[in-house]
Amino acid sequence: MRSLVFGSLLFCLASANLAFAQSPNIQPSGTALLVHAGKLLDQPGKAPRGASSLLIVNGKIVALQSGYVDAASFAEAAGLSVKVLELREHFVLPGLIDAHVHLLSDKAGIAGQLADVTDSVPAGAYQAAVNARKTLHAGFTTVRNLGDGDGVTLALRDAIEAGSVPGPRILDAGQPISVTSGHMDGRLGFREDLHEAISAGRNLCDGADDCRKAVRTQIGRGVDVIKIATTGGVNSRVGAGIGQQMFQDEANAIVQTAHLARKKVAVHAHGADGIKVALLAGADSIEHGTLLDDETIAMMKKSGAYLVSTMSTVNGYKARLAADPNAYSKEVLAKIRWRIEVTGKSFRAAHAKGVNIAFGTDAGVSMHGSNADEFELMIEHGMQPSEAIVAATINAAKLLGVEQSVGTLSVGKHADLIAVRGDPLSDVKALKQVDWVIKSGVIEKSRESGTED
Repeated sequence: MRSLVFGSLLFCLASANLAFAQSPNIQPSGTALLVHAGKLLDQPGKAPRGASSLLIVNGKIVALQSGYVDAASFAEAAGLSVKVLELREHFVLPGLIDAHVHLLSDKAGIAGQLADVTDSVPAGAYQAAVNARKTLHAGFTTVRNLGDGDGVTLALRDAIEAGSVPGPRILDAGQPISVTSGHMDGRLGFREDLHEAISAGRNLCDGADDCRKAVRTQIGRGVDVIKIATTGGVNSRVGAGIGQQMFQDEANAIVQTAHLARKKVAVHAHGADGIKVALLAGADSIEHGTLLDDETIAMMKKSGAYLVSTMSTVNGYKARLAADPNAYSKEVLAKIRWRIEVTGKSFRAAHAKGVNIAFGTDAGVSMHGSNADEFELMIEHGMQPSEAIVAATINAAKLLGVEQSVGTLSVGKHADLIAVRGDPLSDVKALKQVDWVIKSGVIEKSRESGTED
């Protein structure tokens, strides 16, 4: 048996090295990482493997076999230096994906409003880097960042990709787009004489032509995805509610322009009227979707749009209110109480009807590094643990358009994987305590070496 396993691994490595040699940009490093996993969920949604070996070269998975491969004989025959990572007591699965985070955001409510006009951009950049590290160490190796007005997370995305700082792989939306006085208008809640100084004006649009321009402005900044708001929001600093704020022709113009540039569109939408506007325009995902009704659920099912429900925002609200009952203004507090009360109802209905669901937390409203809290709420409101893990791997990868490189542990994909002590398929809370994180073949977190948060 060992000879068969060894021969298969060697063949895969040889094939991989041939491919590397044919590329002018990728060359084999001569070092391999061999992971011995006690259990391995290489394909979420399917049964896990038992004892398994996973071979990683140059950050990519080049072979996967049942049983434990003898590293010494492999290294000698292959001519490589092989580092062995013994995770025989662990459950190993793909790196998790959070499809809705705000890495620049930490403060909220009245404290957040003050920070908007007192915290410097450089200070925010350092905080975003800290939040990125927390997210990575929580087991999330890829995220979609849906909002940053200063370009901090665009720069952080590039720095992480270059290997300059640790963090998850980031797909970034730049500035989220909204109508004037809509949910993403940063001037709300401030004195009128301060509005001109606060607003950069690049993310606000009124009318179809203006909204096309807003999208093109973000595309010019190098964004990966477009984020818009068709309804009000819980944290909007006005009492305008959570209903429709954008007209159909405006939403149509945004989605058409984004899709023309091959960018997907994530839509902040709570009320069913604004959700319908987004879906009629061709939105790729509905973020929050708090008041889905039968019509909008049917529309999502037909279009294939994803629901990213971000239920764990309520944990952030509860934590901040426990620390300070006056953390939010009167208008926002009323919406927070409503959000806590209705959380999970639309998720349960959408899941029961087979709507596509991708994992997302709205971290920044909830707490960075606590992203896995979302799993418990998904289970509470109707999902099985296996489905929730699919939502945070395969489904999220498809939504983000990165399914060819992440989401499963497959030959040729990035070696993004995590290891936990328990079995998350029986108790999803095991994902809240991640012992090991590997991203693109690099060990980013190891409890044994003391690199955990």
